[in-house]
Amino acid sequence: MKKFLLIVFTVLSSISFGQETELTRILFILDASNSMNAHWGDKTRIETAKDLLAKTVVGLEGTPNLEIALRVYGHQSPITATFQDCDDTKLEVPFGKNNHQRITSRIKSIQAKGTTPIARSLEAAAGDFPDAKSRNIIILITDGLEACDNDPCVIAKKLKDKGVNVTPFVIGLGLDLSYLEKFNCIGNFTDAETEDAFAKVLQSVVNKALSNTTTQINLNTVDGSPNETDVTMFLYEAGTTNLKYTFTHTINLYGNPDTLILDPAYKYDLVVNTTPRIEKKDITILKNTHNTIEVDAGQGEIQIRWLNAAKPYQVDARITLQEDPKTLNTEKIGGTDRYLVGWYNVEILTLPRIYVSVNVEQSLKASINIKAPGWIKYTAGSAITGQIFTQNDNGTFDWVCNLEDGTKSGKYQLQPGAYRLVYRQKNLKKSEYTLEKNFRINSNKTTSIQL
Repeated sequence: MKKFLLIVFTVLSSISFGQETELTRILFILDASNSMNAHWGDKTRIETAKDLLAKTVVGLEGTPNLEIALRVYGHQSPITATFQDCDDTKLEVPFGKNNHQRITSRIKSIQAKGTTPIARSLEAAAGDFPDAKSRNIIILITDGLEACDNDPCVIAKKLKDKGVNVTPFVIGLGLDLSYLEKFNCIGNFTDAETEDAFAKVLQSVVNKALSNTTTQINLNTVDGSPNETDVTMFLYEAGTTNLKYTFTHTINLYGNPDTLILDPAYKYDLVVNTTPRIEKKDITILKNTHNTIEVDAGQGEIQIRWLNAAKPYQVDARITLQEDPKTLNTEKIGGTDRYLVGWYNVEILTLPRIYVSVNVEQSLKASINIKAPGWIKYTAGSAITGQIFTQNDNGTFDWVCNLEDGTKSGKYQLQPGAYRLVYRQKNLKKSEYTLEKNFRINSNKTTSIQL
């Protein structure tokens, strides 16, 4: 049974990066096998593939130094229980200038019915290009693995031996990613769950095919490995607030930073939205080459947790850099967040406050353990005014909070320890009526006092 996926291959001939006006030829290969009739969302896979491919072809009209062609397989001979035509692959529209309408018309008339001869289509496609003087690219859209007796990996090796490099972009539809390892012999792949995601990847492949200029952004650990990821990046035109690109940094399935297409006509200011954020100014993108932007972005984690909580307690913690009092983040106790390597101050918003300094180290989790709070519940015969203090080991007292003024009762969440409540009846206008009440708070328990 064929898995559900869409695959996009690009086959690039050896090129000289110095030739900006070099002719580019893109051969689109469309899978019209019977399995493409299966539904994907509101439409069938073949309908989605045809629609997106036709839109892509229309969007290429007027592109200078570009010729395109169309090959289809699986559309001539119906597959049966006893027969599959492994030679069912045909160059429907050869390379030529201004053939976009001819290709889109042919795409619309294609009916999916046959088998999946990927290897034979790739092998035949090598002869579809008029010569090897241009940048020759193949983009194959299919929903399954090889169904005939040939091995696409063998064909890919033959192409590489002839100086042709093959790179796939695989868009999986909720399939087991271990299945995609079958394409390791050819190159990279990615996965997507929706038609929109497929459309974006297809457009990205076409953009890469048309550009000799590519970029990757390495978010490096402290040892220089580009392994940090999953953070938003903004690229502004240098020296301005003109935002040109927004990306979520991604490590591809081979463990490498994803390749981006950036317009080399601009210089850029890069903002990496780590905590705290990183800024890199005045970045130049060199034309006709692969650019690498290096960013020191080693990160670890801060985890704040209750030691012995009998139930969830909602308390926040305020995180600052040790040398800067500005709030970087507010983190829930019980949660975990990532931070750049370095020293931080943590103010835990319990009553009383707890202050901790913590060192975040590369790829490690700095844990702060807090005793679970308890409760003080008080009642009085008449309205009171007062304050709660914590009692220190040396006999001194620190203010914790004010009571709600003029009330007869109240309840406060406090950390375990010894406390003193100092109060006076609100209507008594002499200091000599001040009273005191000592009490102790234990984790997860309520201490009730009568004033």
